[in-house]
Amino acid sequence: MNLLKKINMKEVKLMTLMVFLIFSFRSMCFEPFRIPSGSMIPTLHIGDFILVNKFVYGFKLPFSDMFTDPIYLTNFESPKRFDVIVFKYPNDPSINYIKRVIGLPGDEIELNNKQVYVNGKIIYAIDDHSALIKEFADNFNGEKVNIYKVQGPTHHFSIQTTNFETARDTISKFKVPDGKYFVMGDNRDFSADSRYFGFVPKENIKGKALFVWMSLSLPFSEQGLGLHLGRVGKAIL
Repeated sequence: MNLLKKINMKEVKLMTLMVFLIFSFRSMCFEPFRIPSGSMIPTLHIGDFILVNKFVYGFKLPFSDMFTDPIYLTNFESPKRFDVIVFKYPNDPSINYIKRVIGLPGDEIELNNKQVYVNGKIIYAIDDHSALIKEFADNFNGEKVNIYKVQGPTHHFSIQTTNFETARDTISKFKVPDGKYFVMGDNRDFSADSRYFGFVPKENIKGKALFVWMSLSLPFSEQGLGLHLGRVGKAIL
């Protein structure tokens, strides 16, 4: 009986160690996410499953970002412009968002009739009329959302109740504060992003999106599982 107890305790310890290592790896290195919306069309589709590199901007103490701001074991490396990042939604950190980095700390941003200027140069040129974006727009139900907009010389973001048809295309020049980032969705006519909720603090950044490892439409259609094999392995650029 004692021998059996020793064996069982050894197995329990081994299983506990394995679970700890698996979750530590997930917390520090790589984590999967599913794309629930069309805000990143055409880069990412609804139902894409992606893998996120969580140490690309610095190694974190395992599980530290679950309860507070992440504790970095190495120096924090700033995301580069145009990186696609996963981050905690600033207004509700329990929700994960994915967007493209447009403005880095210190950048001056301006939107003029959908043209995005960074430090005086046009840098954002997503095709708003691609077939996929048009199909998404045609099926969009126009549901009203809360919009955030830059106002005044202090560059604060104030809330308005409106829809995506206003307050998104022209915003006067403002500066991205230190330690924060301005992000936008590639499908910018249908993306709640920094134009609406404000800047993303570096503490909220979880990692950089790498590639699509699975793409599955839900709910399942009459034609089958809705598996999109052509998207599997697609790099996120």
